[in-house]
Amino acid sequence: MLQNAYLKRVYEDTVRCNPGQPEFLQAVGEVFESLEPYVEMHPELETHGIVERLVEPDRMVTFRVTWEDDQGKVHVNRGFRVQFNSAIGPYKGGLRFHPSVNASIIKFLGFEQVFKNSLTSLPLGGGKGGSNFDPKGKSDNEIMRFCQSFMTELYRHIGSQMDVPAGDIGVGGREIGFLFGQYKRLRNQFTAGVLTGKSLRFGGSLARTEATGYGLLYFTQEMLRCLKSDSIEGKTIVVSGSGNVAIYAAQKAQQLGGKPIAMSDSAGYIIDRDGIKLDVVKQIKEVERGRIKEYAERVPGAEYHEGCRGIWTIPCDIALPCATQNELDLDSAKALVANGVQAVAEGANMPSTTEAINYFLDHNILFGPAKAANAGGVATSGLEMTQNSMRTNWTFEEVDQKLQGIMVNIFHQAEEAAAECNAPGNLVVGANVAGFKKVANAMLLEGLY
Repeated sequence: MLQNAYLKRVYEDTVRCNPGQPEFLQAVGEVFESLEPYVEMHPELETHGIVERLVEPDRMVTFRVTWEDDQGKVHVNRGFRVQFNSAIGPYKGGLRFHPSVNASIIKFLGFEQVFKNSLTSLPLGGGKGGSNFDPKGKSDNEIMRFCQSFMTELYRHIGSQMDVPAGDIGVGGREIGFLFGQYKRLRNQFTAGVLTGKSLRFGGSLARTEATGYGLLYFTQEMLRCLKSDSIEGKTIVVSGSGNVAIYAAQKAQQLGGKPIAMSDSAGYIIDRDGIKLDVVKQIKEVERGRIKEYAERVPGAEYHEGCRGIWTIPCDIALPCATQNELDLDSAKALVANGVQAVAEGANMPSTTEAINYFLDHNILFGPAKAANAGGVATSGLEMTQNSMRTNWTFEEVDQKLQGIMVNIFHQAEEAAAECNAPGNLVVGANVAGFKKVANAMLLEGLY
């Protein structure tokens, strides 16, 4: 419950102006609770209307996307792009293709992206976009036609110095390639920096595929080292999801001496108490685009269980929710704590409910919030933009080293901001305040408009 009169008033106005947008309001409420001590110390924020300006996006574009399937039938989807805040750099944020996409989800993702990008210390503003198009079960040609139609509208709203989209759920290298090809045709320009997550063949960056998952583990390792004098080595780890983030989080966990024992998809989850065989997961998910249950059919001793939420009942030392928003609820948090979890770090965007987060914090569980812990993807996208601008390519080791430095720095920004707000160890407060400070100060300096 908010106590600060200014934040309470702004939140009530936000609720009134955004009916039917629960994900966006959840994200705003969580940030506002963290900001209370900082806002109390800085009355100039109210004088200049900084918080009101921060929760209202600069603009949001909604558009029709018409495409034709392989049988000649025409389909219509809805496209979105929210440009939330550009106080410290061009809008930056991914595109999500998933049936659940709506205005509320795009706005919550864009709002979170503002803080996440600020924490990277790179000059990036916050934005997000996507469509309720479902790429599952579609042919390459159908996805190509959809992407071309989507970009035919989106291209007029983006640019390397204005708004730089990337991938997210449902948008990988294939989709980015189709989108970039259409942008190039429409603009008659090879502007590599307009999209990130590109193929290495036309301006992509090494380590971008691995970045979010690797960054999550770099953050978790530093969190364990500094707050518990511990490490990932020897820990059992549960990773939800089996997409890009989950696969490379599990890979880096193994490299650091941890033992991932479970992964999931939207239908169910697998347990392999001998340790997940990532070569099998990659074959199923990246090559065959199959379901995670096939893992249990190929690996002796592995188990498959229907229903993805059950994954949080598995005893583990570290939990890494890497699937989707609000996948880890209060009951799941209680199960994890009862089974001895030591740390939780979010690889997806807002995967834990507010009640679950509070339960972890109340029980002194180390908790790495998404806007800090999963910032590795956008950080490496920023590094891809730098390479595009310089017309050069760094080695995998160079990018990975820079990524690790960024993630360690993000942890320390959050840790220091939490201490300043009399909430030592509370990285939710720390990440929100640290991300907010940089953006708010830039907004104060740039004037009213």
